[in-house]
Amino acid sequence: MTLRVLIADDEQLARARLTRLLTSMEDVTIVGEAKDGEDVLTKVRAGGIDVVLLDVQMPKLTGVEAMALWPVDGPWVVFCTAHAEHAVKAFEIDAVDYLLKPVEPDRLKKALDKARQRETRETFSAAVKKHQAIPRLPVQTRQGLVLLDPGVITHAVLEGELVTVHTKDASFLTDYSLNDLEQRLPAGRFERVHRRALLNLEAVARLEPLETGGYLARTTNGHSVEVSRQAARDLRKRLGLRKADDDT
Repeated sequence: MTLRVLIADDEQLARARLTRLLTSMEDVTIVGEAKDGEDVLTKVRAGGIDVVLLDVQMPKLTGVEAMALWPVDGPWVVFCTAHAEHAVKAFEIDAVDYLLKPVEPDRLKKALDKARQRETRETFSAAVKKHQAIPRLPVQTRQGLVLLDPGVITHAVLEGELVTVHTKDASFLTDYSLNDLEQRLPAGRFERVHRRALLNLEAVARLEPLETGGYLARTTNGHSVEVSRQAARDLRKRLGLRKADDDT
């Protein structure tokens, strides 16, 4: 089978070496390059990739951090690193293989042959599902990239043109839209309760009725989130509650 390979490394010389080695191999097609962890995830989610040669140390997201956000049906990963100690981490998260830099042609061929094996691919897919039991949300801040466990997020609100993600202890201004967050955060736990608000139902301490037929949700960290009338109706059904206008 022909493998479609993405080269992911922030060093131009490393990318050039891998390009040269892959070009000389049969049944391999280079489908692109990525220079940082966020770029890797964007290209992976777009599809059309079988294997990612993934550098461990990259800007924005390391290779290991990117793997924590890997799509369940995403391509197989072969880690590339200049540090032998990183190989231990590669095996902990069940990467297909790891390569030490400078990558040697025979070792690269062996890793790609391993990726072609059905048993290897099945093991990798199972590992991704296991590590994605609690996917994390990457949020860019001035201090660097923060990976948020959905469990600590209480709500997200559109304020002006930007969305603020609130956690139990902090708030983060993001470039995400509420639609983006709906797709990234666990369905069932997070509900779009208003056109300008997304709410973690597990973080709700109290629901106060409004004259509009909606609610004012009080979160465990003391914030208030408006719940629209329609969202309130859906929420009552989920909670097993009834109100006169719900039957009309």
